[in-house]
Amino acid sequence: MSPLSITYLTFGIVLLLAIIFDLGLLSRRESTISIKKALFQTVFWVGLAMAFFGFLWYEDGHKTALEYFSAYLMEWSLSIDNIFVFILIFSFFRVKPMYYARVLLIGILMAIFLRIIFITVGIALVTRFHWVLYVFGAILIYTGITMFFAGGDEEMDVEDNAVYKFMKRLLPLTGSDGGGKMRVVIDGKRRFTTLFAVVVLLATTDIVFAVDSIPAVFGITQERIVIYTSNIFAVLGLRSLFFLLRGAVDQFSHLQQGIAVVLVFVGVKMLVEYFNIIIPVYVSLLVILICIAGGIAYSIWLTRQNKIKDGV
Repeated sequence: MSPLSITYLTFGIVLLLAIIFDLGLLSRRESTISIKKALFQTVFWVGLAMAFFGFLWYEDGHKTALEYFSAYLMEWSLSIDNIFVFILIFSFFRVKPMYYARVLLIGILMAIFLRIIFITVGIALVTRFHWVLYVFGAILIYTGITMFFAGGDEEMDVEDNAVYKFMKRLLPLTGSDGGGKMRVVIDGKRRFTTLFAVVVLLATTDIVFAVDSIPAVFGITQERIVIYTSNIFAVLGLRSLFFLLRGAVDQFSHLQQGIAVVLVFVGVKMLVEYFNIIIPVYVSLLVILICIAGGIAYSIWLTRQNKIKDGV
């Protein structure tokens, strides 16, 4: 068995065992998740991702491992934006906290499936048409600049969401949560509940974010194992991160600017490779760490200053 096959097999086994562990021991149907439990789950998923980083270092060398860590860190930080939108979706449909965990789990598993398809198509395009990388680079630069100057008060309008409008036209939706069910029978007819709509919106919203994040990963590496694993580990940690951060979304008001700088940097990195200018992976990792840490630190500092100013 080749080293790459061993890596894929190890990742598959770890992933399967982790999901079973999460489902069986960390989550129960229709139970709320406390901050303490969310912190434990977050540590679990981040620790698992870091353990895989150590495995990659041992099995495939430091370059692949550092590329994985850089990609995972970037995907993890980008996923915080997903959480802000997830909170809006839950609020719009008035989802009861007792259903949060199960709905998030189903939505995230769907998102992973869709991401695998998206990544596979991206790899096929890049393999056949290398110039696609330069298109990705230009998209990232544009997205990063737009994100940097975007207003922090811009919110997703669920009512005007194209996917939600399509569901309302195509499917018989009911305005209730069906007691936690995805489908119910009303007057002899099967109807889809609001929880079903939420699951679909969670999965499709993640794909919208993946339009930026997946090209960004290609800017760090073209190693398939790194692209797949960094994305999947980051998305799997979304559920626990949601419960950990949903009460503190305002604490990260300027993380968006840090992420924007990262996207611009990665976009530039992809474009300059046309001139045979190769930026080392440790430089990419350092830039990502500084930008994310800086965005978080500045956001927390600014929040505290505003509280002091308001006399809180």
